[in-house]
Amino acid sequence: QVQLVESGGGLVQPGGSLRLSCAASRNIFSFYIMGWYRQAPGKGRELVASLTTGGTTNYVESVKGRFTISRDGAKNTVYLQMNSLKPEDTALYYCRAEDGYGRSYWGQGTQITVSS
Repeated sequence: QVQLVESGGGLVQPGGSLRLSCAASRNIFSFYIMGWYRQAPGKGRELVASLTTGGTTNYVESVKGRFTISRDGAKNTVYLQMNSLKPEDTALYYCRAEDGYGRSYWGQGTQITVSS
């Protein structure tokens, strides 16, 4: 059973920064793609950023230039560095991994609240 554990959420003022971590229970290079999703109250879940095994990244337009997805293979961890945070970034953030067989795994989520 694959486990993804997110951490790093919290309350931050507009313009501030946070770094989310997603620790996987197995080698992250065993997944075809890993990503961060978010779900704001009353809205659907959206892809924020993704990173393939080959290193290709993808970002939703609203976070380009502010968020960066990265990984540390030695720690089996994927990160989401979030800078210049805005109130509209407030959401529950989830880590997701998909393996080469199309199986999807999700973390439990971590709350980000951007407010003064």
